[in-house]
Amino acid sequence: MKIGILGTGMVGQAIGGKLVELGHEVKMGSRSAGNEKAVAWVQQAGSGASEGSFADAATFGEMVFHCALGTAALEILEAAGHDNLKGKILVDLTNPLDFSKGMPPSLFVFGTDSLGERIQAAIPETKVVKTLNTIANPIMINPQSLGQDHDVFVSGNDPEAKAQVTNLLKEGFGWSNVVDLGDISTSRGTEAYLLMWLRLWQAFGDTNFNIKIVRQ
Repeated sequence: MKIGILGTGMVGQAIGGKLVELGHEVKMGSRSAGNEKAVAWVQQAGSGASEGSFADAATFGEMVFHCALGTAALEILEAAGHDNLKGKILVDLTNPLDFSKGMPPSLFVFGTDSLGERIQAAIPETKVVKTLNTIANPIMINPQSLGQDHDVFVSGNDPEAKAQVTNLLKEGFGWSNVVDLGDISTSRGTEAYLLMWLRLWQAFGDTNFNIKIVRQ
C-alpha cells in the first residue's frame, strides 16, 4: 500500500519506519520538500521511503497518518490539501496538547469537543480514524515490548475504515486488543486520558506503560 505521513517528528518517523519495514511505500510530508529530518529519515528507512511536502504525502498515500503536533493539525491539513485527502482514510494520532505554560501541558480542546472531531469536520469527505494517541511511540509499533496484553482504541464514523485500520494495527503492528469506542466523538475520551497519561509519566519517570481494560 502507498501511505503518506504528515509530520517529521518521533511519532511520524516511528510509524513510517515500521510501515516501510512491513513492505509499504511511505512518503513523509513536511512544510516543504527537502526537509532535513525527512531526508535523514529516508536515508535511514531505506527502500520504500521517500519525502516531500504535506501535499505530496497526501496525494501519494492511499491511507494517510497524521502524526504532527496538535496545535498545527488543522493548518497542516490545509497545506496537505483537503481535495488530496478526499475519500481516503486519515489515521489521526494527534493530541490537543498546549505547552504554552510549560510542563505538564494542558488541553486546548476538552470535554464537549475533541481535536479528532475538529479534524473530521474540516475534512468531511475523508474517513478519520483516531487511534494510537494514548501511548508513547515505541509502544505504538511494538506493543509486545511491555511483555503482556494491553489495549489500544479506535474512534471513527466509518466502520469499514475502522476495520481496515484495526487490521493494520493487529496484523502489522502486533496489537492483540483493539477496542472500538464508537464514532469520532469518542475521541473526547482518549484525548482527555492524556491528562492522566502525563501524570503517570511523571509518577513512573518513563513512558513504558499502557492500560488494559478489565471486565467481568
